[in-house]
Amino acid sequence: MLSIDILEAWLWDAACAIRGPVDAPKFKDYILPLVFLKRLSDVFEDEMARLAQAYGSLEVARAIVEGEREQRTIAQGRGSVRFYIPDPARWERIRAHGQAGLGQYLTDAVRAVARENPRLAGVIDLVDFNATAAGQRIVPDEYLAHLVNVLSRHRLGLKDVEPDILGRAYEYLLRKFAEGQGQSAGEFYTPREVAVLMARLLEPEPGMTVYDPACGSGGLLIKCHLRLLETHGVEENGHRRLPPEAAPLRLFGQEINPTTFAMARMNAVIHDLEADIRIGDTMRQPAFKDAAGRLQAFDLVVANPMWNQSFPTELYENDPYERFALGIPPASTADWGWMQHMLASLNEQGRMAVVLDTGAVSRGSGTQGANRERDIRKAFVERDLIEAVVLLPENLFYNTTAPGIILVLNRRKRHPGEILLVNASKLFAKGRPKNYLAEEHIEAIAQLYHEWRAEEGLSAIITKEVAAQNDYNLSPSRYVASNDAEGVLPLEEAVVLLREAEEERAEADRELHEVLRTLGLEG
Repeated sequence: MLSIDILEAWLWDAACAIRGPVDAPKFKDYILPLVFLKRLSDVFEDEMARLAQAYGSLEVARAIVEGEREQRTIAQGRGSVRFYIPDPARWERIRAHGQAGLGQYLTDAVRAVARENPRLAGVIDLVDFNATAAGQRIVPDEYLAHLVNVLSRHRLGLKDVEPDILGRAYEYLLRKFAEGQGQSAGEFYTPREVAVLMARLLEPEPGMTVYDPACGSGGLLIKCHLRLLETHGVEENGHRRLPPEAAPLRLFGQEINPTTFAMARMNAVIHDLEADIRIGDTMRQPAFKDAAGRLQAFDLVVANPMWNQSFPTELYENDPYERFALGIPPASTADWGWMQHMLASLNEQGRMAVVLDTGAVSRGSGTQGANRERDIRKAFVERDLIEAVVLLPENLFYNTTAPGIILVLNRRKRHPGEILLVNASKLFAKGRPKNYLAEEHIEAIAQLYHEWRAEEGLSAIITKEVAAQNDYNLSPSRYVASNDAEGVLPLEEAVVLLREAEEERAEADRELHEVLRTLGLEG
């Protein structure tokens, strides 16, 4: 079995193989489909060998698989092999092809795999390895040949690498891309340890449904599966497996970006998971609905939507799914719009953990008159939906240095009328270029939550009444001192506050204009 260190070094060598013609942010577009194809090809080879052993002959195994292919049994997910890999797309054929015309050959190969396996259409076949820009090949054949040679060093079959280790290496590349790409990559990559902490807070049980409405590359859903393996799996030949009596999680996700959607689907297959990942705009066209056209309800929701996203007010006011009954968010930040969509997607026992900008739990508190975000927050508190707020350390996320918060909601709270606030701003290890949560930090935060414990300098438990007295400001730093001087307002937060103020001023101008018009005083 390959170790994670060897796999990571190997995949980084693959990235370096196309360094030069391709900017770092685009490495993933060329490397990940080929890593995925190699995994599919090596697993197909292993499955054929297993069938040959079972039937006593490779010729018999081939005849069975070809018959299933012709009858579309494999395409429907009911065959003797998981996916059918056509002969030209098998790795040994790719490796033997040579440099000349390799870009077109690879493009034809991934498209052939997608034709044979409808579940992989729009997943493996998005990239054109032969693409040009300004009349020049983006990745010349010689670089592609080098990449194929590097990827040929190790097998990725069933006995060569555990799905989670391969998935970890895959996430390593995503993290590397996020480091190189910054803002945009951070939209689809949640730091692994934050995702692990969210799974620890939710503690999924066998058979549960788990939904991520902004799933990016699928990491949060996969961490819930891995947590279930830790808590309910059994050791089998040195690996953890779910026993027959423990039903796997049913995973559901939606992602708006086609490339990131493809990564999520690849990530699920690499982890040997069945996940229903759909493409589309969740806020405008949610993909998961019941027979009556209402939003499907899930046991758990886990998400890291884009922070402070802008949506027009009309989207909230004219919503056919009645998601925004607790208030219309400001157009300048959709944080509490996302929260209401996810609340509407929770069943009667549902729980959720969501990463948001820190300002989502404090903006508007202490202001005179109405404030949309504060008023929606008030509605959540009064309905006793908010169970916990965890303030994370600074500089964890790739698209900002600002700290985030994890908001935990529970329709059936264990401690009605109470909210746990955890100030984990000092629980981190220094890293380059980003800080990270070590295992002991994750364990400490999870224990505070599950033991429902107030600890000096780390956590506090407040009542709904105390939240009301503080004008529904739920920032943990307000209730749990960290012995720091007051920090400078992060730039992102200042920009959001400015946009909200401009939005409120424009609304006041409209109202004044209407009053003057009514009185006939308008010039």
